[in-house]
Amino acid sequence: MRRYIAQRMAAALVTLIGVSLLIFMLVRLLPGDPARVIAGLLADEREVERIRVQMGLNRPLPQQYALFFTHFIRGDLGTSARTGQPVLKELLARMPYSLELAAVSTLLAVVVGVAAGVLAATRRNTPLDYLISLGTLIGISMPVYWLGLLLIILFAVKLHWLPAAGADQPASLILPALTLAAFSVALITRMTRASLFDVLGQDYIRTARAKGVAQRVVVYRHGLRNAMVPIVTVIGLQLGGLVGGAVLTETVFGWPGLGQLLVNSIFSRDFPMVQGLVLTAAGMIILINLGVDLFYAYVDPRIHFS
Repeated sequence: MRRYIAQRMAAALVTLIGVSLLIFMLVRLLPGDPARVIAGLLADEREVERIRVQMGLNRPLPQQYALFFTHFIRGDLGTSARTGQPVLKELLARMPYSLELAAVSTLLAVVVGVAAGVLAATRRNTPLDYLISLGTLIGISMPVYWLGLLLIILFAVKLHWLPAAGADQPASLILPALTLAAFSVALITRMTRASLFDVLGQDYIRTARAKGVAQRVVVYRHGLRNAMVPIVTVIGLQLGGLVGGAVLTETVFGWPGLGQLLVNSIFSRDFPMVQGLVLTAAGMIILINLGVDLFYAYVDPRIHFS
């Protein structure tokens, strides 16, 4: 296990280096001069040039990347060109909001998705199965921003039950969590249904039923546990996506997390902040994937790492 973790951490370091190089080049392909954006349209050229020198934009690209990577491996993500604050400080201030939203959305998606998938798998080709399948199709096809706007119109504007935006009160979390969980619920439901239905057709399940084992025990103890590996994979991928990229949801609901910060930083050409956000998201996704791989051994004792 230790050897496997060491190998994965080495691969994670290589991945982060590749991500850092990619995002470094991509942000510099954005149209517009970030120094001009920060200085303002009415600033003179001397002020623009001063900001350009301050940000290191007057240096050749290889030197810029070398300086950026040197600071990165020391844990210094730079200083935000928009606020003048350290990037790491800004990230730590916004991260709890994104983690809270991702955790609640994932919990909701797992509970509802697995339960609906079990119902559909154990009642195959019934009206309930067709209804659940229709719901998953809608959930996968519906754009996040459109669903968010519909929920705001219904629960905030029409019914006045929930706040439309912000994070000032606990109820503010409900609408963005529902919006963010919708796609994950649909995907987990479909995977649970397909995986569990395949397991329930195995010989050992028929043997358990022939011995008179209760249906609940057959489904949950013998069936669902052996169907969990692909389900856990989907849950891990969805959690990584929620933690790293709830951009549209946070923007629609004005949620002060990393996604909203990323959008604002892109529009203001804040290179250090964009680079820090993407690298942070990449690191979190790598750790989540490692945790999911290790969880496989708990779900299925036949899995061994070498």
